[in-house]
Parts: sequence; structure tokens; C-alpha cells
Amino acid sequence: MNKFSAAKAAGTRTVDEITGSRRLRRMRKAGWSRRLVQENRLTVDDLIWPIFVVEGTNVRQPIEAMPGVFRLSVDLAAEEAERAARLGIPAIATFPNVERSLRDQTGSAILDPDNLINRATRAIKAAAPDIGVITDAALDPFTSHGHDGIVRDGVIVNDETVGQVTAAAVLQAAAGADIIAPSDMMDGRIGAIRDALDANGFQDVAIMSYATKFHSAFYGPYREAIGTAGLLQGDKKTYYLDHANSDEAVREAEQDLAEGADMIMVKPGLPYLDIIRRLKDEFAMPTFAYQVSGEYAMIEAAAANGWIDGERAMLESLLAFKRAGCDGILTYFAPRVAELLKG
Repeated sequence: MNKFSAAKAAGTRTVDEITGSRRLRRMRKAGWSRRLVQENRLTVDDLIWPIFVVEGTNVRQPIEAMPGVFRLSVDLAAEEAERAARLGIPAIATFPNVERSLRDQTGSAILDPDNLINRATRAIKAAAPDIGVITDAALDPFTSHGHDGIVRDGVIVNDETVGQVTAAAVLQAAAGADIIAPSDMMDGRIGAIRDALDANGFQDVAIMSYATKFHSAFYGPYREAIGTAGLLQGDKKTYYLDHANSDEAVREAEQDLAEGADMIMVKPGLPYLDIIRRLKDEFAMPTFAYQVSGEYAMIEAAAANGWIDGERAMLESLLAFKRAGCDGILTYFAPRVAELLKG
């Protein structure tokens, strides 16, 4: 008597009796069957590429904490936009590293129609007119204190900041931005920007709200990239979301959508997959995640040390966003992933 027969004789249930003949591994046995039942897929259409721009010509500055990512002068940013278009990446999000001499307490250089971010937008649209350009109207790259708003007597003042962010958004639209994505987290900014865009003839310019931008430890390399790492005075807890809260995240998203946001974003990404899922289920609106600099740096550092397979971890992390409900992902991996998918 074999072991199976002995177990049967002893009254032990067979696997078929336990599972009711539903053997879930049947559809995992071969590559073709796994492909047939795959629930989520990552494509190049899911990618938004964040890039950093800097003054100068033919400048490509490595960012130490983000291996493989560079600050680019406007001419090289335009070239990279052409490459992104060839790869099929739908959109680029630009972030400036502004010269220290142009930063002040109110971030006034953001109101210069010919500032770095607006020049980059015009150059990118000229080089790759069919690629979307997403700009951030927040003040932190332009302030001498590194905050996203205007500081008065040690307080980030909401309404004055909204006025300046709104004026900057109109200038960015005039430069050719297709989507304004204000990341400052000031109350009322989405409605104010929508009204101003419409009043100035930019009804077709969309708004991607950083609806749930959390106070997070994962932003460090980004602050190095835009040159605010040594400038920030205090922290951003009074306007970024507490990472312990999810009900508050829903309220923030609901308010921004009511004010006219066309799409919402969760930032950071992987630690907040529950928020992504909840917002998608709640509102059924275009929902995006920002795989932020710290997430990128962790994968790259672990891969460089041989602790993980970097390529597989990269792809797995991005697919997790799709599984959670994302319609797209802002990721520094975008060109690398696009090349893999294309190849």
C-alpha cells in the first residue's frame, strides 16, 4: 500500500476532496497560461518621467543619491524629451534646480515668464510637440528657506501662497505646459488655479492634484536634486499630510476634485498603496502615484550591493501601483522601463 492509499484508508482527505477539485496551480503551469490570466499589466503608456533641469548649456550633472539620474540643462532636457517620445513615454514632469542667487523669501522668481522651468517647457514642446509636459507651481525650488509657501513670522501663509502659485500656474500654461500639478498642499489652490486658467484662455490645460502628499522621509534625494536639502528651515508637517491618516487623505482628494482637479496623485508611492486603492474605489477618477526619489534610491542601492535583482524589483514595484489601481506612475525608472518593454 502506497502512502496515498494508506492515507485514504486512514480517513485522511485527498487533495481533491480538500480543494473540491479546484486546483489553482493549473493556470500557473506554463508561460502561455500565466499570460492568459494575468490581471494587471505595465505598459509604456503608464509612465511619466520626472526630470530635473538646471542652468547652462550641455550640462549633465549626476545626482549622488540617485544613481543614473541627472540634472540637465535645457538643451539636453529637450533632447531627452525627444528620446522619451521615441520610446512612447506619454509625458514628462519637470523640476528646476534654481540658482541660489535667484531664491528669496517669497520665491518671486517663479513669476518670471522666462524662468528656468518655463524655458524648459518651451524647449521641450518645440523638440517633442506630441509629448505631454507637466509642471509644478510650488514655490520650494524658488525660496531661500526651502518651503513650498511664503513664510511670514515663521508661519507658511496659505492665501498669499495660493495667489502666487496661481499666478505661476498661468505663466506655466502660457509657456506650453499641458498639465499643472501643484504640490504645495495649500488649501484652495486647485479651485484658484482652475479659475485663473479658465479666465486666461487655458480651459484645456488640465490639473493633476498632489491630493495626498504625505510628510515623508522618502523625499531626501529629491531635495538634493533641486538644491533645497541644506536650505529647509524646520519641516513641512503643517501642510503635508500626516502619514498616519487615511480618512484625511480621502477628504483632501474629495475637496481637490470638487474644486476642479482632473486627476489625483498619491505621493510617495509604495508605502501608500492602501491610499491609492481607497481613492480609486472612492472616486473612480484618474489616479496616479509618484514613485519618489527615496523609493528609487533604495532599489538602486540594494541592487548595487547585490542584495536584490534591481531590474526585477523595479518592474515588480511598478506593477504594484497598477494592481493598487493607478492609471499611471511618475517614476525615474521611466526610460529604462520603456526600453525594456519596447525591447
